[in-house]
Amino acid sequence: MRLKRRNSGLLKYFFLFAITIIVIIPFYLVIVIAFKGSKEIFSGNYLLPSLTPRLENFKIVFESAPFVRYMINTIIVVFGILLMQLAVVIPAAYAFARMKFRGANFLFILFIIQIMLPLEALVVPNYQIVRSAGLYNTLIAMMLPFIGSGYGTFLLRQSFKQIPKDLEDAAIIDGCGHFRFIWNVLVPLSKPTIVTFSLISIATHWNDYIWPLIITDSQNVRTLTIGLGMFVQQESGADWGVLMAATLFISLPIVLLFLALQKTFLESFLTSGMKG
Repeated sequence: MRLKRRNSGLLKYFFLFAITIIVIIPFYLVIVIAFKGSKEIFSGNYLLPSLTPRLENFKIVFESAPFVRYMINTIIVVFGILLMQLAVVIPAAYAFARMKFRGANFLFILFIIQIMLPLEALVVPNYQIVRSAGLYNTLIAMMLPFIGSGYGTFLLRQSFKQIPKDLEDAAIIDGCGHFRFIWNVLVPLSKPTIVTFSLISIATHWNDYIWPLIITDSQNVRTLTIGLGMFVQQESGADWGVLMAATLFISLPIVLLFLALQKTFLESFLTSGMKG
């Protein structure tokens, strides 16, 4: 019995190790190739780190495209979307979790349906609305379609419902209104869930490609993912060293952000599992 349990544990750890290797390999290759020249890459020696790292790839990245401008645009768009989402989904989640009103279930179902709709299905109507509003080729145009998040509303609703009703009753007795109760009680107690949603939102819109490509045609408002496409040319193909250097530059902020907040991120799922 003990041997069987031990074998089961070894199998589990082997499976987790294999999954970890599969996940890490692409990022490892990006880092290694980012410091190599084309000749070294196509000679077949691309798996091992270079003994003479080629930093010129990063210089070419910043000389070939206004990547600093792309970075600023991306930060404005990503955090603009996040702030507007939180301003919408926190009150919406509170209404669905704590308030009783006619049609609440129907409205919540509409929010859930939004999760099922892919962005591609909404590109044409979103484009027409933005174009008719005179917002084409602006940063705000990249934010507007994502202000309401069905996923964020669902996630926070579940978190708010887990908070004891006694806390709300005590807050009302102390003279708290709805917004004060949300800000002083619900938001602090739901911090892991809010951080989790924020990380998912930031990663999603940091890597968004289709919508910024459709809604912009100027270098002044384009984002990092659009800039990355400049390094793939139809005539000569891609300079893989430069392309991987640009990819590393784009990916590193998200990786560092997740590493900094991974404890809170995991705490959200563990807490949800224990209270579920």
